[in-house]
Amino acid sequence: MEFSEAVKSVFSKFATFSGRAARSEYWYFQLFIFLVQIAITILTMVVPFLALLSLIFALITILPGLAVSVRRLHDKNKSGWWLLLCFIPLVGAIILLIWFAMAGTEGPNEYGDDPLADPAEVFA
Repeated sequence: MEFSEAVKSVFSKFATFSGRAARSEYWYFQLFIFLVQIAITILTMVVPFLALLSLIFALITILPGLAVSVRRLHDKNKSGWWLLLCFIPLVGAIILLIWFAMAGTEGPNEYGDDPLADPAEVFA
């Protein structure tokens, strides 16, 4: 999945917590958030009264970010409730980082079909 395709996919499924998300979809969306936040920070240094822009962007991306994180956990065949590990200082974030970086379950699992599966193989 390409960068722009991943960002469009996440925003088109902004409140979809079912299904699975490939690593590329998750990480490209995280890269998008990072790059936009850097741009907003630089813009705020030049024009200070635009500081509210960062808050607005965070509010716009929080729900899609949560949804793609849950779908990424589903790709690892884990419940979305595991996302609550982020509330355990340091250890929880490290565990989630490892899970998000690992390859997903090959083939279908209880959360849906493999997002990386060849469509020709699914119908064969």
